[in-house]
Amino acid sequence: MNKEDEIKALMQQIAKQAKSAAETLALATSEQKDNALLAAAKAVRAAKDDIIAANHKDMEIAKGRGLTGAMLDRLMLDQDRIEAIASSIEAIITLDDPIGDVLETKERPNGLNISRVRVPLGVIGVIFESRPNVTADAGILCLKSGNASILRCGSESAHSSRAIHVCLTTGLATAGLPVAAIQLIPTQDRSAVGELLRLSDYVDIIVPRGGKGLIERVQNDSRVPVMAHLDGICHVYIDENADLEKSVNID
Repeated sequence: MNKEDEIKALMQQIAKQAKSAAETLALATSEQKDNALLAAAKAVRAAKDDIIAANHKDMEIAKGRGLTGAMLDRLMLDQDRIEAIASSIEAIITLDDPIGDVLETKERPNGLNISRVRVPLGVIGVIFESRPNVTADAGILCLKSGNASILRCGSESAHSSRAIHVCLTTGLATAGLPVAAIQLIPTQDRSAVGELLRLSDYVDIIVPRGGKGLIERVQNDSRVPVMAHLDGICHVYIDENADLEKSVNID
């Protein structure tokens, strides 16, 4: 089997496992999901030394590649940032479970009652770049909303993301949920992204988070629906006491 076939087989396996896990998550109780999140936050705090050690590897590689100071700052993890990751997981626990919410109910003339109810999407693929904390952010938000996730981190944050991912799967296992509910693609081969974008039989939506080049590629190549906006929407407000000429020049 050549490398291309190996990557294709790997992504097929990941996607099938995610689809199976999504069926379990769709029926999981709020208590089960919150227990998984609580255990994941605890695991992050317990593994802070391992996460920092993994992050040091990423930082050394990134410095060798000549990444800018801003990029290095996005990549860097310390005890405060790891605590922020754990706290953000706990913050998600406090949110109401969206699954099962009845948004609208109508009675038809024939007496039939029709309701709009929130349900999980299924399997969400999340592609992101250098920030390793997105591993936790994306995984836990998908879990809370009853969705399985397939995460693809940037090569810059590979070691850090793997260390964080271990904590998330620890949380899932502790709560009796399938560890395949949050998967991190184990290879940095670029062809894995292309395969993910073609897995329309298993993946329900792709969410790219990163620069314009990443989002443009995903939107152009994906056979799976994409949730993204390429250029963003920005507004400028100018106070009546501001220097109008200076404001226009800044804009």
